[in-house]
Amino acid sequence: MPTEALIGKKAEISMVDVPLDLLAYYACEDADCCFRLNEEFESLLNEGDLRRVYQEIDMPLVPILALMELNGVFVDANELAKISDFLAEQAKILEEKIYEISGEVFNISSTKQLQEIIFTKLKIHEKLGIKRIKKTKSGYSTDVSVLEKLSEHPLPKLILDYRTVTKLKNTYVDTLPQLIEPSSNRIHTSFHQTGAQTGRLSSSKPNLQNIPIRSEMGKEVRRAFRAENSSSCIVSADYSQIELRLLAHMSGDENLKNAFAMGGDIHKSTAATMFKKSANEVNETDRSRAKAINYGLIYGMGPQRLARTTGVSLKEAKQFIESYFESFPQIRKYIDSSIAAAKKLGFSTTLLGRRRPIEGLDDSGGLTAVNAQNIAVNSPIQGTAADLIKLAMIKIQNRLDESSMEAKMLLQVHDELVFECPKSEADALKDLVRDCMEHAMQLDVSLTVEIGQGNNWLEAH
Repeated sequence: MPTEALIGKKAEISMVDVPLDLLAYYACEDADCCFRLNEEFESLLNEGDLRRVYQEIDMPLVPILALMELNGVFVDANELAKISDFLAEQAKILEEKIYEISGEVFNISSTKQLQEIIFTKLKIHEKLGIKRIKKTKSGYSTDVSVLEKLSEHPLPKLILDYRTVTKLKNTYVDTLPQLIEPSSNRIHTSFHQTGAQTGRLSSSKPNLQNIPIRSEMGKEVRRAFRAENSSSCIVSADYSQIELRLLAHMSGDENLKNAFAMGGDIHKSTAATMFKKSANEVNETDRSRAKAINYGLIYGMGPQRLARTTGVSLKEAKQFIESYFESFPQIRKYIDSSIAAAKKLGFSTTLLGRRRPIEGLDDSGGLTAVNAQNIAVNSPIQGTAADLIKLAMIKIQNRLDESSMEAKMLLQVHDELVFECPKSEADALKDLVRDCMEHAMQLDVSLTVEIGQGNNWLEAH
């Protein structure tokens, strides 16, 4: 019996007005179907060897996520109003600069008018000598990738800045105050365990995992997420370079494991190994290239993208990647074996057994197969990182429940956990959280957690 059979397609009546016999049938049918589905899923859990993920991770996390949703997070509407005013001023300044360079006033948000200004009137692509520009049905594209390509000219750079400012204002700063629950003065997001195929948590209404962190202006939004009163503080705990540490463990590469064992700057250490230099000889350019490869290879970066990212030639990019695999030979084997296993099984698996079905590995179309192969390499790492922080959350909440502490877990954002606690508990909470996170899983490399505290999320992170 569908819900609309009771209340209508557009909820014409309330559930409390539905006749009791219909309501009873509807509720009993729900319970009966769930009970019968349980038998079906039980056998599938056993067949797929997925019981550990179900019993030790996902189900124990359910009441913890419910508690986090109930806790909510305090958001200072006055602080957001200040940020909104500042962003409005910045947007106005950028608008005037854009109109000045363009030589006319136009709708910056209109793709058609933007195409006319950039490609027809100013011919920026021709001035920069750029011949290959992505196209759409309406003409040249004006998306981020194209504007970045043209950003040696001041206009595309200003348009990118304008988009950043207006998106920040419209999507977050002006929207968040409307989502504050009046009865608690807090925002209560909804967490989802099945929203991301890797096993990572997602959140909605609002999506607090998308609060910007990369740009300086974006970071300011986090200033509004604060402790509710002056006697409390925000504590943030973040796994350090977790995906690289998992890559070291899962590939078994001794050089990468040793780099972590020695401590210090992993990208500098990688550069020293790659370029056969001492750590003192490694310069910032070497380090940035090593960092690009360290993270890029996990996400399927090829020589073309590495060349764009680092500003080197395609030939140099190919040499850097070859040098990397020579220095870390087990990583190439890990990549090859991950793809081979996914092709054979049709899915990737995390260290704890979580599966992700992967389609298109044998596709002859080229790009589909490449994307599927990238998923096969990355998903076990991202998925294991997701399992890891879930285990840490379970350990932390169990310890908090056993203690007399008032600390509350508020948010999980990828590899970061956010808490609110009395300032008098902050040191004890940081010790507890560090212990649980660093010992959530036994790996061949140590897990490192960076923890901070402050009056708000920005100060704590």
